[in-house]
Amino acid sequence: MSGAANPRDFGRVAVLYGGTSSEREVSLNSGRNVLEALRRGGVAAEGVDGIEALLAGIRAGRYERVFNIMHGGAGENGVVQGLLEALGVPYTGSRVLGSALTLDKIRTKQVWLALGLPTPRYARLAPGAEIAAAARALGFPLIVKPSLEGSSVGVSRVFNANQLPAAVKLAQRYAGELLMESLIEGGEYTVGILGGEALPTIHIVPPGDYYDYEAKYVSDETQYLCPGLKGAAETKMRALALSAFEAAGASGWGRVDIMRDRRGRNWLLEVNTTPGMTSHSLVPKAAAAAGIDFDALVMRILATSLAGPGRRA
Repeated sequence: MSGAANPRDFGRVAVLYGGTSSEREVSLNSGRNVLEALRRGGVAAEGVDGIEALLAGIRAGRYERVFNIMHGGAGENGVVQGLLEALGVPYTGSRVLGSALTLDKIRTKQVWLALGLPTPRYARLAPGAEIAAAARALGFPLIVKPSLEGSSVGVSRVFNANQLPAAVKLAQRYAGELLMESLIEGGEYTVGILGGEALPTIHIVPPGDYYDYEAKYVSDETQYLCPGLKGAAETKMRALALSAFEAAGASGWGRVDIMRDRRGRNWLLEVNTTPGMTSHSLVPKAAAAAGIDFDALVMRILATSLAGPGRRA
């Protein structure tokens, strides 16, 4: 997880944030923090809101490299990554395949299951699917969520059939198929990945029953215990997270969300290839526990753009 020797190695860097997804406001917050850290580190960085502004800047010769912190949508589904690959512009984080696959929670689960990695039982709900029948087959309690969204957007916990219509209606506000999966009752954990290594686990303890959008980005009462586990349990979860991250084609940096049930079994939920970098975000907390402060973390993430097939140093 070594960083670049000299900020000049990076050239002129565009910090891509904002965009048009449901996670725009979080991305703007993350982007401001990243931009300030890069400038403190001596990097020639400029904030850029959205793909059109980025493309105009690249064509004008203003940017040589991209720090992608545009959450959700085109920022994480392979669109930005493919554009930058075509233009020969180095960028942070996962490449096209890892970005596109991991934004789709259903297809990520299919890859994990093919490799024997543990993830909750699920049903893919395409338009016209028999939702009530799928729920009966899985059994309550359930989670219903959009397959292509992050930040707990459109997610509902469903404990009985009466709650199902409202959960489906909420999830259907967003693009893509719906994912219905068994609700794992236990502790919620996340593992940051940086430069091919798993950071210390974080056990998330929200003030309410559920780690929702409010608990993630607004509440100051959510507790983050890091490391979240000890001994062999910690080692095992970190190893699982790294295996799941790499199996899904992700690279550079990111985060893997995991549930640990009451019997101590780990269940993979999803991969985030462009995690938040706000005051409430989890990768910075895990990095701090590993002795990496925020500014050093940002520089190490930027350094992921220096290596890999097709990237220019």
